[in-house]
Amino acid sequence: MKEIVPAPPPIVRNQFETIRELFTKNVVPSYGRFDLALSHGSGSYLFDVNGRRYLDLGGGIAVCALGHAHPAITEALVEQSKQLVHISNLYYHEPQGRLAQALVGLIGPGKCFFGNSGAEANEGLFKLARKFGHDEGRFEVITTINSFHGRTLAGIAATGQDKVKKGFEPTMPGFRHVPFNDLAAMRNAISPATAAIMIEGIQGEGGVTPATPVYLLGLRTLCDEKKLLLLMDSVQCGHFRSGRFQSFQRILEGVPGGDAFLPDGISMAKSLGGGFPMGAFWVRAPYADLLSAGTHGTTYGGSPLACAVALKILEVIEQEKLEANARAAGEFLLVGLERLAQTYPGVIQNVRGLGLMIGIEFAAGIPNLPGDPGKSQAVRLTNLLHAAGMLVIPAGASVLRLLPALNLTRGEAGEGLRILESVVSKHAG
Repeated sequence: MKEIVPAPPPIVRNQFETIRELFTKNVVPSYGRFDLALSHGSGSYLFDVNGRRYLDLGGGIAVCALGHAHPAITEALVEQSKQLVHISNLYYHEPQGRLAQALVGLIGPGKCFFGNSGAEANEGLFKLARKFGHDEGRFEVITTINSFHGRTLAGIAATGQDKVKKGFEPTMPGFRHVPFNDLAAMRNAISPATAAIMIEGIQGEGGVTPATPVYLLGLRTLCDEKKLLLLMDSVQCGHFRSGRFQSFQRILEGVPGGDAFLPDGISMAKSLGGGFPMGAFWVRAPYADLLSAGTHGTTYGGSPLACAVALKILEVIEQEKLEANARAAGEFLLVGLERLAQTYPGVIQNVRGLGLMIGIEFAAGIPNLPGDPGKSQAVRLTNLLHAAGMLVIPAGASVLRLLPALNLTRGEAGEGLRILESVVSKHAG
C-alpha cells in the first residue's frame, strides 16, 4: 500500500521581516530603526511580534509617563471620545480651560497655548520672541551647544548640534549657540539683535547634562538686565521627570533665590499626553497676551480628547504620588549605576541626571564590543541591551539615556540594573 505522506506545513514568513518590508517599501527612511517590531505593552514592559518581553527604560523617549496601556488613559480616551473628539479652536471647551489652569498652577502666573508636539511648542516660543522684540528690530535667540529643539527648520537652526543641520542649509537666520552652563559666554554673545535666550533645564539629546543653579539664576538676572526673554525647552526634562514638575524647580530646591525663579516661557510635550500627541507652551504673565488673535494658531492643538488625557495623567500622578516616586526610583537607579561605574570603570565612565532622567556615559574604545564598527558605541550597546531584554535610548556617540515611566517600581529598576550589569561585565576587560 502506498504510504500517504502528509503535505509539508506552509512556510510561515517571519512576522518581523514582513513588517520591516512594509516599512522599506512604504515609509520614508528618515529613522535609523533598531531591528525590533513591537506589538503591545503593559506597564513598564513591551512585547515584540515574537512574544519576547522587554523592560522599557526608554519610555518612548520620555513620553510614556504612566507606562504602556495604562487603564486610566484608556478610560479617558474612551469616555471623552463619546462626547467630543475635536471642535477646533474657534470655540471654547472645558477640558482645555481646566488643563491650562492646572499647568499655570504648577508653574506660576501666565497662560498656555496648546499644540501637538514639542517642535510646535518651541516654534510658538520662537514666534513669541520675535513678537517681543519686533518693534525694536530684535529677533535673535541664543541657544546652547549640544541643545536640541526640534526638527522644523527653525528647530534645527536653534539646535546646537551640526549633525541635524546637514543637508538643510542655509539655516534659518536668527539663532546662535554658546557653551552650556557658561554664563560669561552667554553674556558675551548678546547683540543689539538679541531678543531671547533659550536653554533646556537638562540637556537630553545632548547627553543628560543638568543646568547648574548658578547658571539658571545668572541667566534670569542677565535677561532682566538686558530686557530679554528667558525661554526654557522642557519638552523632555519636564512633567515631573526630574522629581518636580519642571526641572528648574528641582535644580533650584533649597538654593537662595530659587523659589522666586521663573522663566518667561516654557515649552512642553512628551509626557504631557503620555503617548497621545500633545504639546504646549506657557508664557509668563507680563507677556502672556503678546500672541493675540490671528498671530498664532493650530488645527488640532488642545482638542477635548488630548486635554482629557493630559488632565487624567496629572490626576494619576498626584493620586499615586509619582513625583516622589520619580525621585526615589531615580535615586535607587543612580546609586546602583554609580556602583556599576566603580566596579567596571573601564566601561562606564560617568553617571548623571535627576529623577528618572539619567545618562550613562561609557568609556571610549570599549574592547571587544560586538556589532557594526561603523555604528557608535551607544548604538552597539543599545543592541546588546535589546538582546538582553531591555530598551534604552542612545544620546550621541557614548551616552545611553534612561527615561522610564514615572511609576517604575523598585523591582523593575533593580531588574534594569541587573540586565545592564550582565552586559557591561562581559566587556570589563
